[in-house]
Amino acid sequence: MPREHDEVIPELTLEQKARLASGADFWSTKPVPGIRRITMNDGPHGMRVVADIGLKSQKRATCFPPAVGLGSSWNPALQREVGEAIGREARALGVDIVLGPGINIKRSPLCGRNFEYVSEDPLVAGSFGQALVEGIQSQGVGASVKHFAANNQETDRMHVSAEVDERTLREIYFPAFERVVTTAKPATVMCSYNRINGVYASQNEWLLTRVLREDWGFDGVVVSDWGAVVDRVEAVKAGLDLKMPTATGDDRVIAAAQSGELPEFVLDRVVSRLQALAERADASRLGPVDVDFDAQHEIALRAALEGPVLLKNENGALPLLEQGSTRIAVVGEFARTPRYQGSGSSQVPSTRVDSALDALTELIGSRVRFAPGFTFDGDAEADPVLAEEARSLAADSDWTVLFLGLPDSCESEGFDRDTIELPANQLALLEAVSAVTRRVIVVLSNGGLVETDSWEFRARAILEGWLLGQAGGRAIAQLLLGRANPSGKLTESIPVKLEDTPAYINFPGCDGQVVYGERVYVGYRYYDTRGLPVSFPFGHGLSYTEFEYSGLSVTATDGGASVTFTVTNVGEVAGAEVAQVYRSDRHSAIDRPAHELVGFQKVFLEPGAAQTVTIELDSRAFAYWSIGRRGWIVDEGLFTLSVGASSRDLRLNGDVRLPAQGPQRRLTAFSSIAEWFADPVGSQVLQGAIAQLPDAHTFQLDPSTNEGKMFAAIPLGHLLTMVPSAPSGAAEQLVAAYEQLSRSE
Repeated sequence: MPREHDEVIPELTLEQKARLASGADFWSTKPVPGIRRITMNDGPHGMRVVADIGLKSQKRATCFPPAVGLGSSWNPALQREVGEAIGREARALGVDIVLGPGINIKRSPLCGRNFEYVSEDPLVAGSFGQALVEGIQSQGVGASVKHFAANNQETDRMHVSAEVDERTLREIYFPAFERVVTTAKPATVMCSYNRINGVYASQNEWLLTRVLREDWGFDGVVVSDWGAVVDRVEAVKAGLDLKMPTATGDDRVIAAAQSGELPEFVLDRVVSRLQALAERADASRLGPVDVDFDAQHEIALRAALEGPVLLKNENGALPLLEQGSTRIAVVGEFARTPRYQGSGSSQVPSTRVDSALDALTELIGSRVRFAPGFTFDGDAEADPVLAEEARSLAADSDWTVLFLGLPDSCESEGFDRDTIELPANQLALLEAVSAVTRRVIVVLSNGGLVETDSWEFRARAILEGWLLGQAGGRAIAQLLLGRANPSGKLTESIPVKLEDTPAYINFPGCDGQVVYGERVYVGYRYYDTRGLPVSFPFGHGLSYTEFEYSGLSVTATDGGASVTFTVTNVGEVAGAEVAQVYRSDRHSAIDRPAHELVGFQKVFLEPGAAQTVTIELDSRAFAYWSIGRRGWIVDEGLFTLSVGASSRDLRLNGDVRLPAQGPQRRLTAFSSIAEWFADPVGSQVLQGAIAQLPDAHTFQLDPSTNEGKMFAAIPLGHLLTMVPSAPSGAAEQLVAAYEQLSRSE
């Protein structure tokens, strides 16, 4: 039986407590009397069990679609099923903690690790994270949601300071983590390498204690990213429980505890949390598990089928006819040698890998002919021999399916990209092929987005395949032939050019700092507010069928709203639609994006079928974070809720009026004259006081008048020092009168 915490802690020496707060080796914690060793391994999209710092593993595991592919399914049920499958393999391998998922926001398309992240939108990222964590932890092991927080680039990632205001953190970079913590209750949260406003995440008390534990109620273990701790004593005091990997600095922690610099109760708290983790996340707790890798592969296939996004389908170019004599040229090395996951710590040693070329050949036989077209050297010029072979094959075929994308050399953990263009040799091949045939279909394999504006006119159809895991090649083949219907939607906007992106000027920063100057205007929030053209908008994704929206009903609920509408499949084949709900607020007291995603649901419909969808929205769907009022605020007024197929394809609109919610603004002597007049009680107090001044007729402070506008921004206390007849302490007296009258009301 597990021993109670109050039985274990008194039996441990100060040295044992201090040493428990750091790793025993690269992947496990130190065992002490009463607390077993805990084993961790990478696993955002499959298990990578290695013995040391190396990236290679001899233990095979299923490689499921990375977050970029699985996230594009917009299907939490599917994502949870993948989490369960990952959890099963973790148990079988004796892994207690799966180091994933990563849910950082895609601030810039240049981030080299974007394939491990989900979206530019926190609701999509948080929904994905919640589903995956729930799935993993349903198997008795723990998850580690990462990287907390504002970890949005690889450049200088272990030192750079993300300079970002609190409203932006609360509205964009925190909500995905908040959702996972409050709903899925992950066993651990991994802090990031970077600094936030000058303070390392690993020793940021505001981040790890005030926000994570006090505001969100997290009761698990905070673990460092590998090598992220700079000052171990300050980290423990700030709320970090476990420094990974093998520690240096144990003696420093022991000395600090002995001297009183680090109170022993803080170490006791760490011991208690690690003991609870050892009991909660135990790979052996539910007994042995047999993993059926064929069944796991089928889950990977189903996940891969829902991730690809059909960006363009001119005149119904897709699906290709499976029957008949149509000759199909398959061009591009990605078709034969698939790139199905990213590079770095998340690489999974797959049990098997399906290629699109093999799958297409299996399905339609000798009608498929192949030419590699290019090599994976992203800097190479077009190979004239390979290009001519591909060009001749395309000219002698009815359709050419061109597999393009980003090789490993173009994106990885550890470095950022410097362009969003496809490699030059691939663009040259596309130009050569499209010169001899208009029947070109492009299939993309990439972890970060690529621009399409400069070449999309050369293709009749574009299928964005992302990175799809070990079954991705078979999934692509089935989608091309119509055996499955594309249902993925973009979780990030595809800009016309890199220079249009909101973080372009500030990314990746310089001199150890990166300024989040775009504030809350990330992704579609920026493009749609400014009305900038994009190649493909957030939420976009075509299907082989069509969907109609009708019957919108919006009603106010307790602080929020209920949105009901109907989606109908009006086409001839079964398909799935991701219905999206956006909220607009044009009456707010502060600047806000033109609209923001507040809800979504994926519906699967047979031809002619309809489904009524109801999405419940709480007050947070309408709120913004007020730095001045230290809380979430809903301004009284009319909100518009729009429903549709993307952020720029909104079919239905309805309004709802909500009352003001959140902490009220408290006036002080430093509040401006405009703020005093804007507050009903403050205005009453101020105007009453002015009327009693002998020289009151000389002061027209009402901000609605031209003279009043001159004084609007001046703090009350400052202004009264310039009024000869104002008594000493007049500002403090007005504040006291305001407080008293506010309480009485």
